[in-house]
Amino acid sequence: MEYQVPKHCISVAGLVTNENGEVLLLRTHWRSDTWEMPGGNVELGEPLDKAICREVQEETGIVIKPIGITGVYMNITKQVLTVCFRAKYISGEIKIQEEIVEARFIKIDETNIEEYITRPQQRSRLLDAMNAKCHVLFESWEVNPSYTLLNRLEGDMNNK
Repeated sequence: MEYQVPKHCISVAGLVTNENGEVLLLRTHWRSDTWEMPGGNVELGEPLDKAICREVQEETGIVIKPIGITGVYMNITKQVLTVCFRAKYISGEIKIQEEIVEARFIKIDETNIEEYITRPQQRSRLLDAMNAKCHVLFESWEVNPSYTLLNRLEGDMNNK
């Protein structure tokens, strides 16, 4: 059998909270039955930390700063690898984009999560992101022709 290059998609999602501890969640047209963290596909050659900033701003109008990675998840059926970030709210007001049905900050915890998030993989990601205590480092590099560090996240989960 001939070797075939794997075709995976990489996506990002982000836990963004406001000063009241509410979580930024949204519903999309193609998954309007559930709320979820903002995010989407990483573009070719795009660093993951830049992708989550772009996706959150494109979908909601909110500017964020990624703090660290809270989990990595694989959808085997669709061959999608999702990297979830915790991010700090920087600025902006929610402005709904065309692919979004609704976006808002919601007070959510383990007691009411099922009222909003109907899909188990989305609940798992959000709870993991909310409860993450580990420090996961992330670096993005450009290698052409020399090695250039583009960004490094120290993974400071205490900096919510």
